[in-house]
Amino acid sequence: MLNLSLVIPAFNEEESLPELCSWIDKVLVEHKLTYEVILIDDGSSDMTWKVYQDLALKNTNLKGIRFNRNYGKSAALNRGFEKAIGDVVVTMDADLQDSPEELPDLFKMITVDGFDLVSGWKKKRFDPLSKTIPTKLYNWATRKMTGIYLHDFNCGLKAYKNEVVKAVEVYGEMHRYIPILAKRAGYAVIGEKVVNHQSRKYGTTKFGLERFINGPLDLLSITFVTKFGRKPMHLFGFIGMLMFMFGFLASGYIGAEKLYFLSQGVPARLVADNPWFYISMVAMILGTQLFLAGFIGELVSRNNPERNEYKIREEI
Repeated sequence: MLNLSLVIPAFNEEESLPELCSWIDKVLVEHKLTYEVILIDDGSSDMTWKVYQDLALKNTNLKGIRFNRNYGKSAALNRGFEKAIGDVVVTMDADLQDSPEELPDLFKMITVDGFDLVSGWKKKRFDPLSKTIPTKLYNWATRKMTGIYLHDFNCGLKAYKNEVVKAVEVYGEMHRYIPILAKRAGYAVIGEKVVNHQSRKYGTTKFGLERFINGPLDLLSITFVTKFGRKPMHLFGFIGMLMFMFGFLASGYIGAEKLYFLSQGVPARLVADNPWFYISMVAMILGTQLFLAGFIGELVSRNNPERNEYKIREEI
């Protein structure tokens, strides 16, 4: 088995690949680490695949997968994880912003220090404020919602035990949340390492403004799936019950108030003229709908063929 598997998604990175592959080889040979590079060409429209093919003819450690079209980083990582055979699997970007000089230390943190996963932290970034400020807010929200205290969830440079990447499925745009998926799978020893952030040398960034919308939506999705994926009634039923009880008690109070005034011979306004009557009705209707949503979620969950599939680390 190899020491390291490097999984590198690439999209239109023809200029950076020769320097990146040479740099990786130099560092790892110098530290006597055996390795493989698994590059996933994510539907590049330039000469990325041809350049990599030429490099692979000179270096047998280079392997690759070429997608027919652009599927996104999560799809590329998921396919790379399937093929990785190294003791430690490292993900990094192909644009030279992640330094291969970090690889030996990341390998040591997994194999010697005992971490399941180590995430890079680009403490000093060479990005514009339009990117760094939203990133800081996003990382803060992710820490609060998940209880995983990493400074840079979106850093592409991460190291994993091989068994960790085999236990998680990366889909959609969940590559930002692999630490959350790993913790959910039972790999909770998560570390962090300050890494150097290189300024982009070639080309332009491949990420647009849509990631600031998709990121929070994916965070809400994975938080829900992680906490309530197998027990949706615990969320929808609880909220629905609270709303129904609020509406029921409010409507009961309105009715009791009306009866009291009538019993005392005091003129009382119509129940339908009281705005709280409509608020209570809406609360009971929404509460019932949420409860039914939880019930339907339970039916779907119970018919899931993976409902009793659990990750077993070892047996005696």
